[in-house]
Amino acid sequence: MKAMVREILIWPDPRLKKKAVPVTKVDDDVRALIRDMFETMYHADGVGLAAPQVGVHLNVIVLDTTPRQPESKPIAMVNPEILSYEGKIVYAEGCLSIPGESEDVERAAQVTVRYLDEQGVEQTIKADGLLAVAVQHETDHLKGIVFVDHVSMLKRELIRKRMKKLKVDRAEESEKPSKRASGASASL
Repeated sequence: MKAMVREILIWPDPRLKKKAVPVTKVDDDVRALIRDMFETMYHADGVGLAAPQVGVHLNVIVLDTTPRQPESKPIAMVNPEILSYEGKIVYAEGCLSIPGESEDVERAAQVTVRYLDEQGVEQTIKADGLLAVAVQHETDHLKGIVFVDHVSMLKRELIRKRMKKLKVDRAEESEKPSKRASGASASL
């Protein structure tokens, strides 16, 4: 089955505040979700994506920091649980649900995380740098937390206004008649 690109929810969509639930069994449906999430993340040029961002409230995240950490590899985590946090790092975080925005967020520099892989086998890894930041960012999504919850109220409100305008602009754009519908020809 071919993976598909899913719609990414734009904050402050209330569904992004809803907590995800644990996956009870890693089956073909969960693996299909993981494929779709990777496809969606790559299509949007991201390094991480949580299932709630595509409207599925399951504890599933996908990560691929290889563009900035060549030694890493794409990874899917089902029911991730951060076991330990070490050190501190400040990283300019962005989010596929808050496009075009980034703010400095303080996170742990290293995390140890336990999760199930795509086959349902328990794994534990120690992540550092961008991968550690991405794990923390995406597991926050599973708890209904977005990165702007970590910044000042003023910055959060400014970003909220820009996201609301973006949603209006996108809605207006999708309502415009297509060139083909208006009688113009299209090059294929």
